Amino acid sequence: MDDPPTIHINPDGGLDLTKIIENRELRDKFFVFKNRKEAGEVLARMLKDYQDSDAIILGIPAGGVPVAAVIAKKLNLTLDVLIVSKITLPWNREAGYGAVAFNRTIKLNQKLIDSLGLTGREVEAGIKETLKKVERRVQIFRKGKPPLKLKNRTVIVVDDGLASGYTMLAAVEALRRAGAGKIIIAVPTANLDAIKRLEGKVDMVYSPNIRHVYPYAVADAYKNWYDVSEDEVKSILQKF
Repeated sequence: MDDPPTIHINPDGGLDLTKIIENRELRDKFFVFKNRKEAGEVLARMLKDYQDSDAIILGIPAGGVPVAAVIAKKLNLTLDVLIVSKITLPWNREAGYGAVAFNRTIKLNQKLIDSLGLTGREVEAGIKETLKKVERRVQIFRKGKPPLKLKNRTVIVVDDGLASGYTMLAAVEALRRAGAGKIIIAVPTANLDAIKRLEGKVDMVYSPNIRHVYPYAVADAYKNWYDVSEDEVKSILQKF
């Protein structure tokens, strides 16, 4: 796809991130990317200032890793994974009310928990289940590798989209605890409300397709959407 000019924005009058970069012509548009590969290519062009630098690309599995791999390859950057997983609802495994990161950082959407009437026991069980999933994925995707060395390093966190933003909030807090320097978020598509939740918590956000629509679905930015398997993630990582 031909990219419209990349511009710096203030998405609405009340939002004051350090810096957001989007393609204004793609605002509130649907099905703007053929697939995750094309989305990664678009982001790589937006992130060209980091080419051949010491920045590290961290893909959030599973869907963020194919996007991250394209960026890392195009910009000649190191690729690794940032294990974060949403805490899903007992009756809907696609929807979540929080997230858990690799270093046991937990972020909860208390407002949603209260509105759904989830009990403390249900929330505790969800956290416990998600911790096990995160630990298992650390073993699967980073087996034999030393812990990430992020102290004072520029990190570019990549996912295939931001819906509620709570997975990314957990990722950012985990990175802060790990001593990361500059934290950059790069996602092909994002819900404007999710970006608001990240206000002031990161240095830059790159997202060509920002949408302020309800309901919001990450998949609606892609013409070809599918759930990425753990085997595909392992295959991508092995190539790096």
